Amino acid sequence: MAWPSVGVVVPTRDRPELLRRTLASVRAQDYPGRLRVVVVFDRSAPDYLLATTDGVPVMVLGNCRTPGLAGARNTAITALDTDLVAFCDDDDQWAPGKLRRQVAALAAAGSGAEFATCAIEVEYDGRRTPRLAGLDRVTVDRLARSRMAMLHSSSFLVERAALTDPDRIGLVAEDAPGSQNEDWDLLLRAARRSPVVHVDEPLVRVLWGRTSHYAYEYATKISSLRWMMARHPEISGCRPGAARVYGQLACWSAATGNRGEAWRWTREAVRSNWREPRAAIALAAITGAVRVENVLATLHRRGRGI
Repeated sequence: MAWPSVGVVVPTRDRPELLRRTLASVRAQDYPGRLRVVVVFDRSAPDYLLATTDGVPVMVLGNCRTPGLAGARNTAITALDTDLVAFCDDDDQWAPGKLRRQVAALAAAGSGAEFATCAIEVEYDGRRTPRLAGLDRVTVDRLARSRMAMLHSSSFLVERAALTDPDRIGLVAEDAPGSQNEDWDLLLRAARRSPVVHVDEPLVRVLWGRTSHYAYEYATKISSLRWMMARHPEISGCRPGAARVYGQLACWSAATGNRGEAWRWTREAVRSNWREPRAAIALAAITGAVRVENVLATLHRRGRGI
């Protein structure tokens, strides 16, 4: 096959050591086609010493769009001229065959396929847990029912033309509160057009924990989930999917100490799906039996989240 060119988008902010590790894994790809990397510094001074033309070239830019993850990604997307665009966060790593496997799967899916993902391996507190989807195509219905955390943004591989065309998938949503859930939004927009091609192998290692800039920003988590519900009626139209989001809203509200909102969202979760486990977590947090942070730490050790 003729291997398409790939541009890798790496947004970064104040994590120089992790960034260098990420770049090493990207530049170590065994991909036969043309490969280049764009590192975008968001709300921090660019380190132009990272730029290189040796081997896999690396370009360094400052975020020239909306401050935040979405604007940083779009800065890189619009600076690229490659056939495909891949995302990788600055604290994650790729297996050497990641791009080759995904590009081959996208080509095998035929015309109309624009977006590919792969499974991940979660690393938390020294423990690694694979997260598989158990399927090779992901539809809107699946994504409305569950965020499907194994479809992490560091696994995204997309036709650049589809991203830059507002009548197709379009760019990353820069109005997403705190640039959270912009990856779920992008997946849903892509899946409306064509099922997402998924390689169910853990080809990306995702670092969870306190390296995340967003782990404990509960108010932003709440506003971004409400933004998603307003933007995607497929979620509220799926009772288990709506219950999942309501349960998360209940947990994050309890974590901020807003018991009234936590009770309200817990009731909504139970109305939608009385089996929703996040409702029970929220109730326990409301009564003081548990702390949301402790539940999160326990789940993260198992490669899971709320």
